[in-house]
Amino acid sequence: MQVRFISFGRIEVDGTLVERDLVIERGRMRKRKKKPSKPRRAEFGHTPLTSAEAIPWSAPTLIIGTGANGQLPITDDLRQAAAERGVEVVAVPTEAACRLISAADPDRVSAILHVTC
Repeated sequence: MQVRFISFGRIEVDGTLVERDLVIERGRMRKRKKKPSKPRRAEFGHTPLTSAEAIPWSAPTLIIGTGANGQLPITDDLRQAAAERGVEVVAVPTEAACRLISAADPDRVSAILHVTC
């Protein structure tokens, strides 16, 4: 799977322009549904990534693109849920996350990519 950071708010996945947060699991992409995390927005000043969302736990590594400037908050409960499942969390700015995903075996990584901030 080829994933490329284009600019703030825009990435390209296998030639398709994406302008929203997304989840990649087993080589397929879907929209990130942030609603379950919104109740914690006031706590972080931004909707964080929490374990309440539909996290793609199917691979041994979860790559999290934390945004163009690396500002997506990741809650401790998500990190704890990953540890309990034996999933390694790699949280890096989205541009770096795109490179990691492109170089990885799609069966070995899942990803959540935040495309803004």
